[in-house]
Amino acid sequence: MSPFLVGHATHPDWRTALALAAAQVDGGLAQQEASGAGPLSLGFVYITDHYAAHAETLLADLRRRWPGVSWVGSVGLGVAASGVEYFDEPALVLMISALPPGRFEVFSGARKLHRIDPYSALVHADPQTADLAELIQEMSDRTSSGYLFGGLSSSRQRHLHFADGVWEGGLSGVAFTRDVALVSRVTQGSQPVGPTRRITAAERHVVLELDGKPALPCLLADLGLASLDNPREALPRLRSTLVGLTDEHDTALALGGRDGGQFGVDTRVRHLIGLDPGRQAVAVADKVEVGMRLAFCMRDVQAARRDLVRVCSEIREELAPDAPGSLPDDPLPGATPPAGRQGVLARRIAGALYVSCSGRGGPHFGGPSAELKIVQHALGDVPLVGFFAGGEIARHHLYGYTGVLTVFTGA
Repeated sequence: MSPFLVGHATHPDWRTALALAAAQVDGGLAQQEASGAGPLSLGFVYITDHYAAHAETLLADLRRRWPGVSWVGSVGLGVAASGVEYFDEPALVLMISALPPGRFEVFSGARKLHRIDPYSALVHADPQTADLAELIQEMSDRTSSGYLFGGLSSSRQRHLHFADGVWEGGLSGVAFTRDVALVSRVTQGSQPVGPTRRITAAERHVVLELDGKPALPCLLADLGLASLDNPREALPRLRSTLVGLTDEHDTALALGGRDGGQFGVDTRVRHLIGLDPGRQAVAVADKVEVGMRLAFCMRDVQAARRDLVRVCSEIREELAPDAPGSLPDDPLPGATPPAGRQGVLARRIAGALYVSCSGRGGPHFGGPSAELKIVQHALGDVPLVGFFAGGEIARHHLYGYTGVLTVFTGA
């Protein structure tokens, strides 16, 4: 598989930004044509909401520049390319591939899948869509692997997404056959602060009992708080506490994390939204049911960095298990990556997509473009684009404050 071609730019005028990004793509295209690569077929486009009002005209320009290319993508409060983040500024990123015909199919509410047997799919969606979780589950059920990756549009204007057209509402994307090899991982950046317990009594969003015990004392014990009698001590801890929820038959924790493990892909991290001292209960920002498992957790910069390094390391080991070099748990910005392993990875990765939460990005990781620099340090300067979403999709789950990293391999 030929390496994907990437272009990205920022400019107040979307036409100028597109021209600058297109020049980067066309520069790489000249080299690929000389090597006998196939025709361009599938493009990914992500724009910040500064360009949302011009989405239809922008898509028409993309089609004019590269006839025959199908386009998928979304709008975000920020967009990203390898090692760089454009946050709250007018910008766009492009990535174009030469996937062989018959290995992918674009879909939307107006265009159903019918030509291929879908194995996995990239999905973009409008967060204002009713029953979105059910639609994501239905789409997952349509794929052979059950694996989706992508995210929800984030915008102060139009919550649009691209799929050979500009759509608002519902979901769209591109499905791939089994022949399109990819590896995908989820980073939630949260560290459990106590054991995983089973919910034994609940009412809608309220957890009444954990392992047969009142839920509120369990929370206080995990946070090292004797009671709520000292609000100045308790409130800061409670405000930074979240809840990891896992369905009864899914995997709650992945081994290998510090202090008891990292959350697995089946765990959704949600906000703690209230306490009920009268019933000794806690309320969370999701519907809870008896049989689900719950772990209280914390999210901070160091936990986020460690977990992002973890998922990059897992991808690195899967694609280049015998290559030399390794990453520290928390690489310093600007550190030199392991050249041997990075070179092997660059040959194996045709392109990559990274969907991160609009609440993450460089500011959360300690500096401008810090999140994408960590990914670049781990994988090398491979073709990569993505956006900062209003919710992230992996497998059949909808997440928040999460990063979903997917790489297309040359195998």
